Formats: sequence, structure tokens, C-alpha cells
Amino acid sequence: MHCVLTPNQKGAIVEAAIAYEATRAGAEVFKPLSEHARADLILGIGSRLFRVQCKSAKRSGDVLRISLAGSRHTPRGYVRSKYTPDEIDLIAAHCLELGRSFLLPFSVAAGERSALHLRLAPPRNGQIAAIHYAKQYELSGAVAQLGERRGGTAKATGSSPVSSIPRGTDDSAVDPAAEEVGAHRFRNLFGYWLERVESGGEVIVTKRGRRVARLTGLAPPPPRP
Repeated sequence: MHCVLTPNQKGAIVEAAIAYEATRAGAEVFKPLSEHARADLILGIGSRLFRVQCKSAKRSGDVLRISLAGSRHTPRGYVRSKYTPDEIDLIAAHCLELGRSFLLPFSVAAGERSALHLRLAPPRNGQIAAIHYAKQYELSGAVAQLGERRGGTAKATGSSPVSSIPRGTDDSAVDPAAEEVGAHRFRNLFGYWLERVESGGEVIVTKRGRRVARLTGLAPPPPRP
């Protein structure tokens, strides 16, 4: 007998699946006591706590769609709104169809409007700009990467493209949610990565598996007297 799940049941399964995979990956998983909080889970990775919003990743062909809008109950009824960096550090998504979970820094979604798309395969038109591949953000690899950046360990695990631990770089100064990109891709899509930095993200450029540059935004100039 086929059971039709309600949205609440699907949400509970998604959150439980993410918590299970995060625990298996070595993260500590905490649940906020207050209801209707913007963060569904708190992940303890290394020495840091990350506020996590859990989402369902809906598959359409080779694309996974993750909604970036939230709905909460207010005295005026349900209100839909987007998340902000002040509320969320990471977005976790689980695809019920694939049985796989993904973990993304909020900076990846900062420039998107209503949804973020992860590709399971390259687009047929050969587009390379503004493409996010699901394999880059598989949850186990993302947890390992965040732990390595905070702990400075040399072993890389999971499928996330960690490359290697920086040589001659103060890893403690690197944002654990920073995106890594190879030098060739960075050069070809410089404008795209610059937009990422302008939206509040941080970009680490690698060359032959070694971190060689760090791109961050500048603080706004002080107002003129």
C-alpha cells in the first residue's frame, strides 16, 4: 500500500535524514528548543557551531531544486520570507528520491532569488558559469571539509573537493564557509566569483591542489564628514 506523505511528514524525514548523516560524518547535532526558529538544527563541527536550515531537494531530471524561502506563522497569518546570513550559516538539503543529503555554505545561496539548483550532470548547452554540482556539496564531504579547516588536519575524506591543506596559509583566518575554486576556472569566470565576494562570500583559489589565494570583500568606506 502506497502511503502519501504530508508536507510535515516529509519535512520530519528530511530533517531526520540530515541529522543521521551529519552524526555519521562526525558532527555533533543539536536541536533548538524554541519553535519556529530560523535554524532547524545546530551542527557542532570542530570548535564551531553552525546554524542549519534543512530543506527538501526536489529532483527534476538532472537538477535538484532547493527552495530558499521560509514560511512562519505570525499574528497576521503565514508569512513567506528569505533567509539572511544573520540567521543561517549553512543550508542542508535531502533528496528523498536519491536518498542523499547535501550541505552548502549560505554564501552559495546569497545571490539566488527563490531557489538554488544543484546539477547531477553537466548541462547539455555546455554552460559553466553559475553552475553548482551536487557532488561538490555532499554532506559527509562538506562536514569533513569544515572540520579540517577549523582543525588543520591533513587528511581529506568524503567527496567534497577539499584538495589539500594550505601550505604557508593561516587556516584559522579562512572562513569555514568559503568556496574553493581552481585557478583555471577562477580566471575564466572571474566576474562570477567577484559577484560572490560582493554578496558577502569568501573565495579560496587553488592551484594543483594547493591554496594560493584568498579573495574577500572590503569593508565599506566610512561616511564622509
